[in-house]
Amino acid sequence: MGKIRMEKNRIIFQRRDELTVVEAYGRDCIRCRSTKNGKLSEEKWTLLEPDCEPECSVTGDEKTAILVNGRISVKVEAGEPWYGGLLTYYRDDRQILHTKFEGEYTGRNVHTEGDHYQIKVIFDANPGEHFYGLGQEQEDIFDRKGSTCNLQHYNTKSAVPVVYSSLGYGFFWNNPAPGRCETTRNHTMWVADSAYQADYLVYVGETPAEVLKKYCDLTGYAPRFPRWAAGFWQSRLRYESQEEVLQVVREYKKRGVPIAAIVIDFFHWTEQGEWKFDPKYWPDPEGMCRELKEMGVQPVVSVWPTINPKSENYREMDDGNMLIRTENGQYGMFEFYGQQAFIDVTHPETGPFVWDKVKKNYYDKGIHNFWLDEAEPEVHPQQYSNLKMYAGNGAQTAMLYPYYYSKMFYDGLKQEGEEEIILLTRAAYPGTQKFGSLVWNGDIVSSFEALRMSVKTGLSMAMSGIPWWNSDIGGFLSGDTESEYFRELIVRWAQFGLFCPVMRLHGARIRTKDQPEPHPGIIERSGGHNEIWSFGEENYEILKNLIGLREKLRPYICHYMDIASEEGKPIMRPMFFDYHTDPVCYELEDQYMFGEDILFAPITVQGQRDRRVYLPEGSWQEVNTGKVYAGQTWVDCHAEVKEFIAFVKEGSQVGSVFTDCRCMTKTV
Repeated sequence: MGKIRMEKNRIIFQRRDELTVVEAYGRDCIRCRSTKNGKLSEEKWTLLEPDCEPECSVTGDEKTAILVNGRISVKVEAGEPWYGGLLTYYRDDRQILHTKFEGEYTGRNVHTEGDHYQIKVIFDANPGEHFYGLGQEQEDIFDRKGSTCNLQHYNTKSAVPVVYSSLGYGFFWNNPAPGRCETTRNHTMWVADSAYQADYLVYVGETPAEVLKKYCDLTGYAPRFPRWAAGFWQSRLRYESQEEVLQVVREYKKRGVPIAAIVIDFFHWTEQGEWKFDPKYWPDPEGMCRELKEMGVQPVVSVWPTINPKSENYREMDDGNMLIRTENGQYGMFEFYGQQAFIDVTHPETGPFVWDKVKKNYYDKGIHNFWLDEAEPEVHPQQYSNLKMYAGNGAQTAMLYPYYYSKMFYDGLKQEGEEEIILLTRAAYPGTQKFGSLVWNGDIVSSFEALRMSVKTGLSMAMSGIPWWNSDIGGFLSGDTESEYFRELIVRWAQFGLFCPVMRLHGARIRTKDQPEPHPGIIERSGGHNEIWSFGEENYEILKNLIGLREKLRPYICHYMDIASEEGKPIMRPMFFDYHTDPVCYELEDQYMFGEDILFAPITVQGQRDRRVYLPEGSWQEVNTGKVYAGQTWVDCHAEVKEFIAFVKEGSQVGSVFTDCRCMTKTV
């Protein structure tokens, strides 16, 4: 039978092969660590220090003890020799979590190597509970209850091991080892495939906003959102030369279409791992950047963390242990124009070394905004135990990569005096938000199914504490710009993009017959045209009007992005976020709030023109018809392809932005 020991602000439970400590961590938050080793690790990973002192009390004896910290409490029961060490968490007086008995110990620990074990923490399921979060992946669900999630990164998936529960608490699994989360009907289980200890935090609040703010206190807030970034971003796979970039922007300006940024995609470089323009196709980057900025357009350049022996930087980085190693075998983790290794962003010397190259070849030439692609990183096969980083073996640390990748560029830009930093990034982990990481959901297909999933992905990321998020408008793969299917899809996706934190058009479109041959010597040729005039004249007018409307919404968007930076509230938020007492709002997965005053209900099915929308309490004006409806009711809505379905709170100032919307759509 184990024994309980009480100290200030914490309870210690110990028995054979198990040491568990629960302790207050700031206010309304409890951290639990448990290990089979003789002592706990003090490693915090990406967890920040508590922002305030706890309001805590500890009472009990060696058999049962209770720690109370504000609105959250935990009871530790020593129990019997064969059945004990149970933990029960409460929000106020309501039980929210209770460790589940499965055999000898409440959390099973299977030895993997050295001081590391496969660790499982298991809780009883709560009837009627809903879970939201866990990052992003191509799944057609928003409510995670009844599902499982592998905790690993790959293209289209970012595992952010945090959930919000409809019972009013948040749970942060503070462990960067790949693993699994099961939020099923019979239990909730968190698994680290190889770790020194279990480490998790439970925190509570009065509202979803309070709970999410507590999570941001634990991991960080997004910085101030750049004003320009609220506009329209143009991108494609890919612009082959600086002249092509300038021609596209000049055409947007000639047509009077507002454009905030243009993105220069991969293989503009000389070699992977050299981080510089190929002078054959980009002879004057400084002149290009100067002209773009004179037109009010920000250039964004793609950077990859891949490198191979052909790179002029490979030998120095390899000898300096600044590359990810393999435990068995030589370099080579990603086959893309030859075997590629990845830079080790967790090594303290890698950041300064790479930033020195980036500063010289990009920043000093006028590129101050970066697209951090391959941020997972994309290793094949996904044998994490074969990866060796400065932070440790990949089996224990692999999920940290996007965190340190973003940090590397954020630190470099801050060093240069930049205050408004935004990094378009293909993966996330708790804390990446504080480095200005604008996450997108990767190389998804161009389909209505992918659009429908993207809506839920964006909401999941919002509830994972990632407020800066977007998707490739139109999807990334296999878009046929001459097909009726895609031309309907691009409009419906652009309507969704209008009501996303960032509105960015991108994709690898199928090349058309009228496209010229690529420049001679180009390694990776461009895909099909992807500018708004590339999808037919009727679509051009629709897309142009949507971009114009986005321009009018910029002050509203920036206002809510500032709130996200200060309070952690995302602008793209699920219905229950503001209406947490309405049970219907927890069931809604395909409509959401865009700030407090706009309700958007996207159409994500080919050929669909009608759909139902639930209006929460209040009075709501429909954008298309101008009709006002009382809340807490369902409304049947109609929208032709040129129209979208949205409602504005009656009396809201943002309503004036939509005044011309009805006339605008009728002129198309």
